[in-house]
Amino acid sequence: MHNRLKVERAEHDYTQEDLAKLIGVSRQTINSIEKNRYVPSTVLALKLSVLFKKNVNELFILEEGD
Repeated sequence: MHNRLKVERAEHDYTQEDLAKLIGVSRQTINSIEKNRYVPSTVLALKLSVLFKKNVNELFILEEGD
């Protein structure tokens, strides 16, 4: 799965720490999601979509083979 989290975060001028605090996770979680090492839970994906005012499938894109 590919994600646009780093792009969205940069467009909103958030650091990883800022974003982590806003949604209640660690900075390491944000880092892992951005580097595609961690697939967020449904709840976390929804929190991010609400924060960025984007559909979940605009932030997280399934790739062939996922």
